[in-house]
Amino acid sequence: MLPQSETERLLEERLQRLGVTVERSTEVTALTIGADNVKATLRRADGREETVSADWLAGCDGAHSIVRHTLAAPFSGETMGNSDWILADVHMKGYPFPDTEVAVYWAREGVLPIFPISPGRYRIIADIPPTGEDHPRDPTLGEVQTIVEQRGPKGVSLFDPIWLSGFRINSRKVADYRSGRVFLSGDAAHVHSPAGGEGMNTGMQDAFNLAWKLALAVHGTCGEALLDTYSPERSGVGDEVLKNTARLTAIGTLRNPVAEELRNIVGRFALGFTPVQHAVVDQMSQVSVGYPESPMNGPGHRSLHPAPGQRMAPIADGPVFGGGDEPRFTVLASSSPAIARVLSSFPKLLNPALGPPPAADGVWLIRPDGYVAATAPAADVSAISDVLTRMSV
Repeated sequence: MLPQSETERLLEERLQRLGVTVERSTEVTALTIGADNVKATLRRADGREETVSADWLAGCDGAHSIVRHTLAAPFSGETMGNSDWILADVHMKGYPFPDTEVAVYWAREGVLPIFPISPGRYRIIADIPPTGEDHPRDPTLGEVQTIVEQRGPKGVSLFDPIWLSGFRINSRKVADYRSGRVFLSGDAAHVHSPAGGEGMNTGMQDAFNLAWKLALAVHGTCGEALLDTYSPERSGVGDEVLKNTARLTAIGTLRNPVAEELRNIVGRFALGFTPVQHAVVDQMSQVSVGYPESPMNGPGHRSLHPAPGQRMAPIADGPVFGGGDEPRFTVLASSSPAIARVLSSFPKLLNPALGPPPAADGVWLIRPDGYVAATAPAADVSAISDVLTRMSV
């Protein structure tokens, strides 16, 4: 487990090494969206305002996104009103399990997941009866202690809280992540239950999917056809995340005694198997995400795997997918005159170094984010050229 604050610190340090400064306490107060650019009014912490102009705008500004509101994009979904929820980041003594294991307690009073964040520090989430108030209040440390004693391990002591918060679960999403020169990412595009811990990874993968495509567009290497793949790819992932988290939340908050007992028996049995544990980890970390229906995909040869839309594992001592100063596609193939012609036809779009193919009689076109865009038999690589031609437009 890695706290979000630590992830942010690592990313911000990397940006600083690249000469980029994150301007905190800066608010966008107004947007003007034109056909050729976007203008934003920024307000600093001291009240100073300035207007900036950019060719593109990525709205990563959270659930109350001014970018989404300016676009008047419907945020369709619902607020789950059958429970209020609490979230607590606290220190805890006497916890009986290793600091590397997540525990989920299903009690008659409700669900209680406990996530180890760092030695002695834990994140606790629990459902509580709805208060009927407009906004759920933040719990006290004593209230969280009582919930843990009722539902979880005995003999633990909570202290030194870092964060105590009350919230309600919203399950909402925009239909289209792109509107002209404006894109939506992260919580600006989708919000959902924290069940499964997929929120931060989903948002970061939104941003990464968009970033390499925008980079190629800014450099003039690719155009609208590539940018138009962002919304269907990530919107499809968003749909699945909303369904998965809603399903997990419903299972965790069952109130029927018979259904509760069945859930507990099946859950305890299934999660004892290593393959199931690995599948859960892959889903939570989202390395199992794929784009099988992406408009970018070329045809896949039935005997070649991974197939278009699936993730290609990094290759030891092979080329780094998307590496270098600009994102590039990579071809995995044995050298041949046909492959040489493909490389020479798309010098700005392709990594000049070939990678070893998973099978000697096949060719794989790998996107900068490590997903397969097309496969082809070595005897006919036209499917590879077709994808590169479409994305170059």
